[in-house]
Amino acid sequence: MAFKRTQVYLEPEQHRLLKMEAEAKGISLAELLRQMAWEHLRTEPTHRDFLSIVALGKSGKNSISEEHDRYIAEGISGD
Repeated sequence: MAFKRTQVYLEPEQHRLLKMEAEAKGISLAELLRQMAWEHLRTEPTHRDFLSIVALGKSGKNSISEEHDRYIAEGISGD
């Protein structure tokens, strides 16, 4: 597998703790960061989670039942 070189600046404490975790797992810091990146990409939505708008409280809008599809689309697109 070909890798793309990337430079990341970490706070000293982040670097120390991540290095310790990598050593405990018997892998390089780079491999640990690759694993963390994949985990993030697998679990984080690429768009806003439209279900997060459910039951947040009063919107002040009286047309929710008629225009809910439009509001969900706007929430997903970030408008």
